[in-house]
Amino acid sequence: MTIEAFPPGLLLILGAVLLLLLRGRAREAVTLVLPVAVLAHLWTLPDGVLLQFSFLGMAVEPLEVDALSRLFATIFAIMAAAGALYAIRQSRFLEIIAAYIYAGGAIGVAFAGDLITVFVFWEVMALASTMVLWAAGNENAWKASFRYLMIHLLGGVVLMAGIVAHVQAGNGTDFVAMKPEDVGTWLILIGFLLNAAAPPLSAWLADAYPEASPGGMVFLSAFTTKTAVYVLLRGFPGAEILVFVGLYMVFYGIIYALLENDMRRILAYSIVNQVGFMVTGVGIGTEMALNGAAAHAFAHIIYKALLLMSAGSVLHMTGKRKCTDLGGLFQSMPLTTICGIIGALAISSFPLTSGFISKSMIGQAAVDSNMAVVWFLLTAASAGVFLHAGIKFPWFVFFQKDSGLRPKDPPLNMRWAMILFAFLCIAIGVFPGTLYALLPYPVDYVPYTAPHVINILQLLLFSGAAFFVCLPMMKRTLTISLDFDWFYRKFFGILGKEFSYLGVDAYAAAWTALERRLERFITRIFKHHGPAGVMARTWPTGSTALWMAILLLVYLLLTYV
Repeated sequence: MTIEAFPPGLLLILGAVLLLLLRGRAREAVTLVLPVAVLAHLWTLPDGVLLQFSFLGMAVEPLEVDALSRLFATIFAIMAAAGALYAIRQSRFLEIIAAYIYAGGAIGVAFAGDLITVFVFWEVMALASTMVLWAAGNENAWKASFRYLMIHLLGGVVLMAGIVAHVQAGNGTDFVAMKPEDVGTWLILIGFLLNAAAPPLSAWLADAYPEASPGGMVFLSAFTTKTAVYVLLRGFPGAEILVFVGLYMVFYGIIYALLENDMRRILAYSIVNQVGFMVTGVGIGTEMALNGAAAHAFAHIIYKALLLMSAGSVLHMTGKRKCTDLGGLFQSMPLTTICGIIGALAISSFPLTSGFISKSMIGQAAVDSNMAVVWFLLTAASAGVFLHAGIKFPWFVFFQKDSGLRPKDPPLNMRWAMILFAFLCIAIGVFPGTLYALLPYPVDYVPYTAPHVINILQLLLFSGAAFFVCLPMMKRTLTISLDFDWFYRKFFGILGKEFSYLGVDAYAAAWTALERRLERFITRIFKHHGPAGVMARTWPTGSTALWMAILLLVYLLLTYV
């Protein structure tokens, strides 16, 4: 195998393992350089299938390069580098190693040319992301990680069953566009959607991600759901059901984010909301929509990480995550506040930010496809995004009442990571052509037209006015928002306990019955073979000789006969 044919995802995974051999400054230096080296390597790869072999009679292509795979691998590598810069001094080193394996799995999926490779790296991501959660080192993270792993192993089983059924139907293992027509493709689609946090099994995201460390949640926000968007773009472009699934996710995320009091759970539900825009674009299926979904995934990784970096900095410096415990932090954390506001503007599609030049492509695709209802719902959802992530998060965390807290901005490495992503949010928004050039299809779209800019500004203006008019209703209290996870956290837990109790009772009854049978059996044996038993009695010598003679005679007769 030449270096040209070496999978970049595997390079990052092996590099993460080798980091265990280093110590001190050398390990920190290699940690920061490793994802940059992977980024440089993946941009040296030519298009086409660069590595292939046969496994159990099936074609395996671990490295197939095109514009779409290179786009997602690029942002995954950038995210790994910035996430490591943010977390390197504040997180356990095990967390960064697990995060690199996690990112390597995501890059491996991006370059997979067959479903077998997709599945292998898919499971690597599930295990490594669970390790990222474990690395937080607290009881809540430990419990959440088991629920998280349970859901993702279920998704892996569904995906594997779908791949087997797909191959058995004679369709091969090539990872190409499919239609959900048979059992295999439907199971594959469900497996992909589970990682995208599509309802009803979407609560795992808001349940698990906020329990990670500040750096851990930054890593978790980038890979699982966006890898799911990638495989949907690759495997199910134009599947109409995804339009409905995506719209459901959009409003689901908004409603739960507006109800939430925990700043990191607000941003977690916002991930579901933003992925909903991408899934809708995949469902529309035109080149404009697919470009928009891919561009929005790229932009979203950056501005969502920036928002979570600012929230993580607040958590790191104050130890608090409830909006009701925060406020007035702009006075002592100016850089964190500015970066949080830039991320909030980007997620709200404010002009001159990355969200403006990516999300609008999906809306334009709905217009071009004469989907008036879809366009209207996406526009309404954009207003909702501004309400919960564009205003609610920065207002309640950095402004509103004065909480009396006066923490400083976070350590230097965390500040540099936030500055880098804040710069990218603005740079991509000001120079959209750079991102458009990386998209899988030629881009014939101009985001900065007077009607578009005016419409967005009007939408944001009235959304902001509505927020402050309804501010008394926006203030949260210490409440709990019930979601579908209640079933596997409470309902299934109760069922499990009941089955445990029944099982214990059944086990006790079975053991009691066994003891009685054994006691009767031993009693019978003792009756015949005990000191007073029939088999233990002494016989006279004459009787013994008589019986021996009889047995010998019978033996001789049988022998001659």
